[in-house]
Amino acid sequence: MIELQQTGTYRKWERNLKDKEAKALIAARLFRLANGLPGDVKPVGEGVSELGIHYGKGYRVYFKKTGNTIILLLCGGNKDTQQRDIKKAKQLAQEV
Repeated sequence: MIELQQTGTYRKWERNLKDKEAKALIAARLFRLANGLPGDVKPVGEGVSELGIHYGKGYRVYFKKTGNTIILLLCGGNKDTQQRDIKKAKQLAQEV
């Protein structure tokens, strides 16, 4: 199983999600990601990838894989904030 770590930015985003079903679906997707079943993932540049969750607002989780065993969850958002979230994820990826 791959270890998932979170930035403070990601934790804050996840904590502030109001939609409980969205939280559950995101948690399920992250569980599958940790078990080697990434599903809908696409690279967005600079070593950052986007995990798409096809529910509600079209949630996205941005992450960076470091080595074979750790995935760092950088930040999250939805389709409406996608470009801003990608920029933030790339910035966070450079800082870690």
